[in-house]
Amino acid sequence: MTRRVVLLLLSAFLLIGSAGQAQAAGYRYWSFWDRDGDQWVYAAQGPSLARPSDGDVQGFRFAVSANSGDAAKPRGAADFASICAKTPAEDGSKRVALVLDFGTAADASSGETPPAPRTACAQVAPDATTADALADVAGPLRYNTSALLCAIAGYPKSGCGDQVSGEAGPTATASPDQQATQDDAADDSPSVGLIAGIAVVAVLAGATAWQARRRRNAGD
Repeated sequence: MTRRVVLLLLSAFLLIGSAGQAQAAGYRYWSFWDRDGDQWVYAAQGPSLARPSDGDVQGFRFAVSANSGDAAKPRGAADFASICAKTPAEDGSKRVALVLDFGTAADASSGETPPAPRTACAQVAPDATTADALADVAGPLRYNTSALLCAIAGYPKSGCGDQVSGEAGPTATASPDQQATQDDAADDSPSVGLIAGIAVVAVLAGATAWQARRRRNAGD
């Protein structure tokens, strides 16, 4: 009897774990990055609000990610001197180096082929935002009604922050800001799978102890 209970509970535990993995989802969108020394840092503001200084390097990466903590970073060279070598400084303007990584085929929507990564040096007004710099060198840009950046240089042709589930199924649209809030909440609380797993282990231990007491009583 004990062996049968153990096997049943272990099977239930494995099913719970599999269900939790199947529900894992990510979002397909353009992430925005600041270059800090020799590393990329996820930008604290959106490109329409950020106002880079002359000599700054900023990057964009199109990929599928669940949150900012696991977002894919732009690839390739990110050196201002190299990117803006052919764009001399001018009074009354600033230069911003941009790294544009269109991602991989695995991250692309169905029927889309990502362009090769590239860099560009935008020369814009001193008070220009990153969105202004991006429009100067990588148009056309596409935004949704919530001002979320959906496409750079026309890529992708459609979609914006689409949810990509672990298995085939319907997709939904969510902004990275909304997703970040959801992810923060998820990080601060135990997952359903974890709670269920703990419950299963507790039941398993109780069943084993009950069987042991029953055998001792029978022996007496």
